[in-house]
Amino acid sequence: MKKQKYLFLNGILIALLLITGCVHSKQANRGEERGKSIGSSGQNREEMGTQGPKDLISQAVLGPSDVIDIQVFKEKDLSGVYRINNDGTIIFPLIGSIDVDGKTANMVATDLQEGLKTYLKKPYVSVFVKEFNSKKVYVFGQVKRPGTFKFEERMNVVQAITLAGGFSERAARDSTSVTRIVEGKETRITVKVDEIGHGRAPNFFLEPGDIVYIPEGFF
Repeated sequence: MKKQKYLFLNGILIALLLITGCVHSKQANRGEERGKSIGSSGQNREEMGTQGPKDLISQAVLGPSDVIDIQVFKEKDLSGVYRINNDGTIIFPLIGSIDVDGKTANMVATDLQEGLKTYLKKPYVSVFVKEFNSKKVYVFGQVKRPGTFKFEERMNVVQAITLAGGFSERAARDSTSVTRIVEGKETRITVKVDEIGHGRAPNFFLEPGDIVYIPEGFF
């Protein structure tokens, strides 16, 4: 009788241990999933400025005075460099006037491919941006020559500050902020420029329309 009672109690204890283990396992998994979610969000926030310049350029829209290089595969006579007219168009061989204002380079390539299907069997078009003359960045605050500057390919925050004459003596360098429009909303990103200068942080690539602001430090 005592032996049966002992076995019964022992069985209950094992069952309780198994249940407790399952609960802890589920909680740990949930915590891990939550941690992954938070990590992903943080990574996306950082990637806003550290993604490659090619990615940023492919997302930027074209405008008057921008210069683009159009390459049609195996068609040298159709390939060439074009400056966008004031009305936002280019004149392309065979097709004529094409509206490119407000479109990305990839969108223009697609339009050209569609237009060339009448003349070529399988046209393949690539469009590369050479100059973003219609795009600007703005640098204000504690710099020597604040103002508006032309956005350039592969432009980063250090370049923009250099164009503005560099930091003033009272600049709070690691409190530099970049304001940009993301999905229709204004977003402000803090950029530690001193950390970048010393190689302790990745460079921060700019997008057309970005506003770089360097506040005054208190020394």
